[in-house]
Amino acid sequence: MNTLTRRGFLAATAAALSAAHLPRAAAAQTVAQTVAQSAPLALSAATRTLDIDGRAATVLGLAGPAGQGLVLDPGQRFRVDLTNALDVGTIIHWHGQIPPNAQDGVPDMPMALLAPGETRSYDFQPRPGTHWMHSHVPVQEMRLLAAPLIVRAPEDLVADRQEVALFLHDFSFRPAEEVLAEIGGGGDHGAAQGAPAMPGMAMGGMDHGGMGGMGGMAGMAMDLNDHDWDAYLANDRTLSDPEVVRIERGGRIRLRVINAAAATVFWIDTGAAEARLIAVDGHAVQPLAGSRFGLAMGQRLDLEIDLPGEAGAWPILALREGGRERTGLILATPGAEVRRLDALAETAAPAFDTDLAQEFRLAALGALPDRPVDRSHLLMLGGTMQPYLWTINGAVWGQHQPVTARSGERVLLSFHNMSMMGHPMHLHGHVFQVVGLNGRRVAGALRDTVYVPPMSMVDVALDAGEAARWMLHCHHMPHLASGMMTEFAVSASV
Repeated sequence: MNTLTRRGFLAATAAALSAAHLPRAAAAQTVAQTVAQSAPLALSAATRTLDIDGRAATVLGLAGPAGQGLVLDPGQRFRVDLTNALDVGTIIHWHGQIPPNAQDGVPDMPMALLAPGETRSYDFQPRPGTHWMHSHVPVQEMRLLAAPLIVRAPEDLVADRQEVALFLHDFSFRPAEEVLAEIGGGGDHGAAQGAPAMPGMAMGGMDHGGMGGMGGMAGMAMDLNDHDWDAYLANDRTLSDPEVVRIERGGRIRLRVINAAAATVFWIDTGAAEARLIAVDGHAVQPLAGSRFGLAMGQRLDLEIDLPGEAGAWPILALREGGRERTGLILATPGAEVRRLDALAETAAPAFDTDLAQEFRLAALGALPDRPVDRSHLLMLGGTMQPYLWTINGAVWGQHQPVTARSGERVLLSFHNMSMMGHPMHLHGHVFQVVGLNGRRVAGALRDTVYVPPMSMVDVALDAGEAARWMLHCHHMPHLASGMMTEFAVSASV
């Protein structure tokens, strides 16, 4: 099995395939040698050029030893020397990992941005699963300064399956600063109206009203998309020239899907290739059969796909919620005809999980241990399109009140979304379990990023970790850039 493309397969997948296809004894030996050597891996934040629909685009990226991204084997430490080869400062967050707080990758919390030409070393024990890494400067993430971060579990080395990564982006040829200004200023196709939000602006005068028993959306319009992007990318490519992954007849695929988009929720449609959802955000769930699964910005899905025994091609598509736009890759047996797919579907994809139906169906394998809650916090998610302003508990970053806990406490965070946009809420430095959906108790998935639909409630439980300041924010980049961020401030236990 190999992957044939004109521009080369995404490095994370290529590295995964190279070891996954070794004989088991050789694979184990390779892992032992890798762990024994434990030399730091070189990672560089740098510019690169993509061909997007026949047009050259200069973007950013994270180049590892084999290309974009990193793949680590079981037992291998995250030992990385990160070099900033850009002409501006940057800092990288290891999304889904729990490093020491000083290595978490948030500007000035506590480490400053890496200056141009600076190298910084990182060393911690990584968590297995499908994760990713990205700049924590919104305009840089919007310029594709992101890449997969795959940490394989021991069973991945012996499983008889081919690993494929699907890394999703939304993309604009225009500068990210210009896109943000347009979204905030109301110049974008009528979706975002009003004046741009200024740092430090307080949230005032909003009539939140009541939750209306979660039925308050009747007669109210959801705002699904802030911006119509120039392209939607799967492994840096569009459907005009998609990734073609060569697979075996009757083979099994582990598809690792990462939504690295700035402001786009996607549905993953496997078409005729029936799939099983086996993990979310890097954590195993009870297998869930289906052919369409959704994920918001910052989230990940692992799908296991058993392919038919005959030759053929099977498109795996990412559909933009609320729109006809789509991207994706194609699984194809050697010699199979690969037909061109239109970048626009015949019909628009629906809104994602407005009733939390997908989230209700997820159940963790290896849930948090049962224990009493020591501390509870209510987080009201608010905002308007005009003026363009997004808040947590009525405040923007800089005027926020920290969400507090002591190390070791069981904490319940209750997200109440009072706005008409969904918010993927990401907590740094912790794994949480979804335990409540619209007032119903559940033993849901383990996550680090949970999607809270408009006029909905989601409760998550966690055990507070290292005593430090940890970011808690919406992973919709224009929302984050306009202030939708607070901090989870953990103090030392008494």
